[in-house]
Amino acid sequence: MNEASDIIATTAINRLKARYFRYMDTKDWRAWRDQFTDDAVLIIDHAVSVEGADARTDPPITGGDAIVAHVRSIIGSASTVHHGHMAEIDILSNVTARGVWAMEDIVEWPDGRQIHGYGHYHEGYRLVSTSWKIARLQLTRLRIDFSGPWQEDPRRV
Repeated sequence: MNEASDIIATTAINRLKARYFRYMDTKDWRAWRDQFTDDAVLIIDHAVSVEGADARTDPPITGGDAIVAHVRSIIGSASTVHHGHMAEIDILSNVTARGVWAMEDIVEWPDGRQIHGYGHYHEGYRLVSTSWKIARLQLTRLRIDFSGPWQEDPRRV
């Protein structure tokens, strides 16, 4: 790769992540699905940790369709706001890249439960045909603030 192609790939990955957030928050699940490879892997760390330290992770979710179904089952009825900041993107080859994004999210369910979280997305990307897609996503959290009528341990969101 060269500097020009790295810049083009980085710009495309930035746009991919912008669509990821917008489609999730607007609940455009079909378009959100298109941001993932068919064999994508999602790992969610429920513990407040750094890079999985003291992690309480669910089993990985594998496959773009399974990822959408899983996330939709958790936040489909919620009002959400997701922001990604300060992307660190490394182009590894003509068809692979990795990135880390600082993130902030607010999720409010219809019953008034709310989380306001901070952390990082650790991602792997693959060029599929002419589009960059998310092939691996691990969410780690540095802080989660809970509010509203939680009836169970809110740390297991």
